Amino acid sequence: MEARVGMREAVARSAVVSSGARTAPERVAEALRDELLDGAHPVGTRFREEELAERFDVGRHTIRAGLRLLVDRGLVVHERHRGAVVAPLSKQRIDEVFDYRKLLELGALRMALAAGADLRPVLAEVERLEALADRSPSPSWRELTRAHSAIHRAIVAAAGNAHVLESYQRCEDEIRLLLTFVRPDFDARHFAVVHRELVEKLEVGGEVAAEALTEDIDQSGRAALLAALRRAEESARLLGH
Repeated sequence: MEARVGMREAVARSAVVSSGARTAPERVAEALRDELLDGAHPVGTRFREEELAERFDVGRHTIRAGLRLLVDRGLVVHERHRGAVVAPLSKQRIDEVFDYRKLLELGALRMALAAGADLRPVLAEVERLEALADRSPSPSWRELTRAHSAIHRAIVAAAGNAHVLESYQRCEDEIRLLLTFVRPDFDARHFAVVHRELVEKLEVGGEVAAEALTEDIDQSGRAALLAALRRAEESARLLGH
């Protein structure tokens, strides 16, 4: 029981940017996070403290604190003499994020399977994604990335380890941001089919489950993003950018 309470507390602490913001810096960070995940700020965008202070009607120290929260979440980087900037995309960044994700997610899955954990919450999130895919009008890309995150967060949460879940949630927004800027050739129906197949293999357990999750992360995730990045770079090269 104590472990479950601790996990809920960890979830609450790690979600201060994404929901329920209480302080002024958290409110600033939440608003900018939403805009980033909507694709409103392209790669390379510089956030100017004075402009944001005027926009949000707060002091620059509040803006600075809010931007630090976004840096902590991997959504922006702090560059010398430039301040907070939307980080550039690169193969190295995608590989690092997905290596970290795989380490945490696979480890959590093995813990969950060893403990005989209930994976029904994962199935419930897949069913929500399927309902979203069947919706008319079609869901936005942001809705899809949010549903995708919920499925994989449920896999990690099944381990029942607050520290692992908190670590995983630190990279969730960065994964969603990568998907926003480098959209693979996925639509809602494809997302739903892939994750229905995944959850069915997770329920089998053992190496079938581990191999299915590895394939999902490395092929449906990493490889698809890298292919989309190569296409974007080639288009930019042909346009002379």
